[in-house]
Amino acid sequence: MSRPPVKTARKAPAKRPRRIPGFPPDPDRVEAIFARLAGVMPEPKTELTFQDPYTLVVAVALSAQATDVSVNKATDRLFKVADTPAKMLALGEAGLIPYISSIGLYRNKAKNVIALSRLVLEKHGGEVPLNRADLQALPGVGRKTASVVLNELGIEPAIAVDTHVFRVSHRLKLVTGNTPDKVEDQLHQVVPAAWLPKAHHWLILHGRYTCVARKPKCAACVIADLCPSRVELAG
Repeated sequence: MSRPPVKTARKAPAKRPRRIPGFPPDPDRVEAIFARLAGVMPEPKTELTFQDPYTLVVAVALSAQATDVSVNKATDRLFKVADTPAKMLALGEAGLIPYISSIGLYRNKAKNVIALSRLVLEKHGGEVPLNRADLQALPGVGRKTASVVLNELGIEPAIAVDTHVFRVSHRLKLVTGNTPDKVEDQLHQVVPAAWLPKAHHWLILHGRYTCVARKPKCAACVIADLCPSRVELAG
């Protein structure tokens, strides 16, 4: 007596990665964008004043929701009296506040600077840890602050997505992400490796001085012809 054929379960088709409309951008256009930015800003640097990793971490922590100019005015005085974790702890929270009271959220920032100074001194022997995990474990140091520090010191080609980077990346149609983390991830996917170490600075400085929020200076922009948003921005 013949047996009925055994039915084998069909394998579900492998899921293809969902393609995001408009992403990734044309690689030749991306290459041209960063090549031109490099031409006008060959050695971009942070505009925050610092002397070493510790003063850099403090300056970046103070710069949240504040301009670099206002932070530099404060740290110009502050770092003359407290440029190490030990000196900052000796100054104390009450002693720190008068130096940074012109900066937004200064009370909370003072609390964090004292706390991070204590942790650097007690856990890391007075030296700022230069790896992402330990940096982000410091009070008041989130992912963005850690990325700025690691990028500025040449340790990691990180891209800290602030309002300038977010705005410029979207106007140039480099990204489609709707959160800083998504934008960061997409920029790492599309920025050519050769340009990645300085991409953070180029995007920030371009957004700060040329592709400004309200009235972008398209007529003076070196990448205007490569910008898909130029028509609507010009209008």
